[in-house]
Amino acid sequence: MLIFPAIDLYDGKAVRLYKGDYNNMTVYSDSPLSVALDFVKAGATCIHMVDLEGARDGTTPNLAIVREIAQKTPLFTEIGGGIRSMDTVRAYLDAGVDRVILGTAAVTDPAFLKAALAEYGERIAVGVDIKNGKVAIKGWLETAEDDALTFCEKMQALGVRTIISTDISKDGAMMGANHALYRTLSERLQLQIVASGGVSSMEDVKRLRAQNLYGAIIGKAYYTGAIKLSEAIEVSK
Repeated sequence: MLIFPAIDLYDGKAVRLYKGDYNNMTVYSDSPLSVALDFVKAGATCIHMVDLEGARDGTTPNLAIVREIAQKTPLFTEIGGGIRSMDTVRAYLDAGVDRVILGTAAVTDPAFLKAALAEYGERIAVGVDIKNGKVAIKGWLETAEDDALTFCEKMQALGVRTIISTDISKDGAMMGANHALYRTLSERLQLQIVASGGVSSMEDVKRLRAQNLYGAIIGKAYYTGAIKLSEAIEVSK
């Protein structure tokens, strides 16, 4: 299982939200590149980034920082947040990003998703953010009609290879991951599933690894010291 330490970007800084609340934000570093280099020192091979302003507004205000991290570290880089056009997809991939994550657009603009998959294949992932059992969109401020499993089945049928699934109620709350959710998804789908939200202890990492998931994202638990990144990477092998 791959470990994806996370950087959430807002106003050029590395931050974390509590349960997706933009009014409940903690700034962890003014230098996201330094954070990414610390990941490398800990043995990480991957990084997960989210442009929170992009997720809310559909813009790319932190593109320069994403480019810097993609080009100045050896990490496999993925980015999500506000990617709603082919121009934005190309901008990130041209900047050196390895994989882009479509969230809101995968729900609201299936034609765009199909076009992105046709052109870039496995470099396109879909973020499945879950709020009260439904797929959340637009920076987690709205929900779609589909429940998580139904939506993931649709994504699989379209040829999506990787999904990043976040239980918003767990995100940043340090209450543990939603293991039942990931068990269901892994049993019912033939997708590369990345668990996100609430991965807050080594026990979480071990249990997710036992489920044969493709990856797990570690965010707040890294910044607070609840999980030592080097240990999580070792356990996940």
